[in-house]
Amino acid sequence: MNTPQQPDPAGNAPPLPPPVRNHRWGLGAFFFVQAIFVLVSVTLAAALGSPDAVTLVVMLVLPTVLAGAVAVMITVVRGNGPRLDFGLEWHWSDVTTGLAIGGVGVVTTTIASMLWMQWVGPNNAQSTVSSLLDGVRLPPMLAVVIFLHVWLVAPLCEELLYRGLLWGAMERLRWSQLNVFVLSTAVFAIGHLEPERTALLLVIAIPIGVARMVTGRLTASVVAHQVNNFLPALGLLLISLGLLPA
Repeated sequence: MNTPQQPDPAGNAPPLPPPVRNHRWGLGAFFFVQAIFVLVSVTLAAALGSPDAVTLVVMLVLPTVLAGAVAVMITVVRGNGPRLDFGLEWHWSDVTTGLAIGGVGVVTTTIASMLWMQWVGPNNAQSTVSSLLDGVRLPPMLAVVIFLHVWLVAPLCEELLYRGLLWGAMERLRWSQLNVFVLSTAVFAIGHLEPERTALLLVIAIPIGVARMVTGRLTASVVAHQVNNFLPALGLLLISLGLLPA
């Protein structure tokens, strides 16, 4: 029989055991959300044609945010919510781990990006967001919206999808952590639908996946992803405001 835990002499309550992540969603949930992202993106591109500044921002923001929201809703309806199913909860240790691994990722990503640009040329090295905003001058408010989306919102939504739904679905299948890490990293790179940048995206994804693997929770990978996206987001902001050449 287990002996009940007693508070320590300082009066602190004993730590709770880690939650058991039992959920009723699997790989189908990931493919469903991915399909929503692609369908909304294609529909907006077809419907809006040559967009103005506002509709361009909508095209960039809406599909990602909607996919992230649906991922959360799936955990609420078919699981225990994102806190238990994804480990999306606040721990300072996860934040510091994400910052540290993200800082290393910035260095490796910067080196890889410079090498990649020399190999394929600056035009082929552009991301989808950079290509859409190429030559576009945005009003300051919209430029800030894009900056915050690329820096903070998009990484959160992408982590909910790739290292949330996909990672959790593979864990549910009892795959090893190494296999989960490798496959989710590959799918992340391919899922951006940027064939010219797939190899570069693999390099970008490795430290983010490491943050998820070493902590067992999503918070660290979200922070690492946001750290990685800060410089590109800042560059887009300055270019959109005309403060840097495109």
